[in-house]
Amino acid sequence: MLTVGDKLPEFKLTAVVSREKGKEFQEITSASYPGKWKVLFFWPLDFTFVCPTEIAEFGKRAQDFRDRDAEVLGASIDSQYVHLAWRNDHADLKNLSFPMLADLKRELSSALGILHKTDGVALRATFIVDPEGIIRFASVHDLSVGRNVEEVLRTLDALQTDELCPCNWKKGDPTLEAA
Repeated sequence: MLTVGDKLPEFKLTAVVSREKGKEFQEITSASYPGKWKVLFFWPLDFTFVCPTEIAEFGKRAQDFRDRDAEVLGASIDSQYVHLAWRNDHADLKNLSFPMLADLKRELSSALGILHKTDGVALRATFIVDPEGIIRFASVHDLSVGRNVEEVLRTLDALQTDELCPCNWKKGDPTLEAA
């Protein structure tokens, strides 16, 4: 698995960006959102149970990420058509304001090393990538355990200070001085 300090692999994927007829899909690449932080998170499959709780929470907090100069990108191994059908079907996903990337060929999830060894689906992986394309945070959860979006925001805040942040540090708390 790629980890902190590694370069985010180059990618070019189709994403669902809207439910509006004729504007549903857009190509998103590793070069999209230049100068921005990226929060890239993967879920195993659409039309499942834990996944929509996470996706909906990232959706509710998308503006909080944008306020920090970060773009949220969600991805699974499903196609853009399945993503769109799920958004149209699930009330909590209808108004998402971030792209749902279709990694149908498993190119990005393979390059990141986050495919489940027996099931072949993407693990619940989260990456925070700095504006230079370097992974600064990587986390993977078991398929049955949802992640904490508040913790992803807290980690982004800490990374953006570019200072030493103690355990349980929150935005506004003092940072540490090197002795």
